Amino acid sequence: MTTPAGNQLQLLAAVVQVQSLRYTPAGIPVINLVLEHESTVTELDTPRLVKLQLKAVAFGARAEAMSRQGLEWVGQFHGFLANARNGKGVVFHIQDFSKT
Repeated sequence: MTTPAGNQLQLLAAVVQVQSLRYTPAGIPVINLVLEHESTVTELDTPRLVKLQLKAVAFGARAEAMSRQGLEWVGQFHGFLANARNGKGVVFHIQDFSKT
């Protein structure tokens, strides 16, 4: 997996929304998802519950594989963050995943 230095994300998360598989004008499969993560981290020696939802996208063979998984599954996701196309927020570009 190759990503720009300093922009790598690894996240254990549940898939809570999946849109239908679609294709770009160039014929590349793409799927949009929403991932949900919950964990406890320590910040300033204090446990903190972290909950988040993150928009995500996958292309190519990964998009096709994810479209067959359905909803409510947990996976380990690897990729990078980029601005959303509309400039509002960020999107996690999934480059690799494994179902846990």
